[in-house]
Amino acid sequence: MSLKRKILVGVSIFVLIAVGKYVYDMNINHNFETITKGKVYKSGVIPPDEIADYVKEYKIKSIVDLRFPGTGDDVNNPEIPAELTAEKEAVAKIEGVNYFNNGSDQVPKQENLDTFFKIMDNPDNYPVLIHCYHGVGRAEMYSAIYRIEYENWLPEEARTSTRVLTKFSSFDLGKPKGDYLHNYKKQKSKE
Repeated sequence: MSLKRKILVGVSIFVLIAVGKYVYDMNINHNFETITKGKVYKSGVIPPDEIADYVKEYKIKSIVDLRFPGTGDDVNNPEIPAELTAEKEAVAKIEGVNYFNNGSDQVPKQENLDTFFKIMDNPDNYPVLIHCYHGVGRAEMYSAIYRIEYENWLPEEARTSTRVLTKFSSFDLGKPKGDYLHNYKKQKSKE
């Protein structure tokens, strides 16, 4: 086999693996990721009929839903009130699990941070699942803030942990989310 053909086969295999991982993450695993094992997880929307499985497997006690209707982004974040209600009702059927809706823009407002800190300050709420629609915008943002506030990560370290490659992503410097995290000042005092 020629070198050119070997390179083509290698690139093709890489592309297939990358596409397969993307399909798995987005459609099967709902972008579920461990932020801090046994404490904090993040994801995209988990269908109501699958939530109990995640709660059981990861012993989740609280779900923080960052979605809210009316984002104005019906293509990327079609946050339909009936879907939010269905999730809330599904969680209500699971004994011992709290549901918190903290509808947030991509860059948090102070009132959202205050609500988030109140949830995360309560040790009875852990383990916590933080999620938004896709699990790659607001859920990543709040996961980074969690790491800064509760695990003493530096803002730049937390920003770059949001993606394998932050360059050209919404967390890149020069983008609102990237700049927000880069310039983030820790709000909670050391305890």
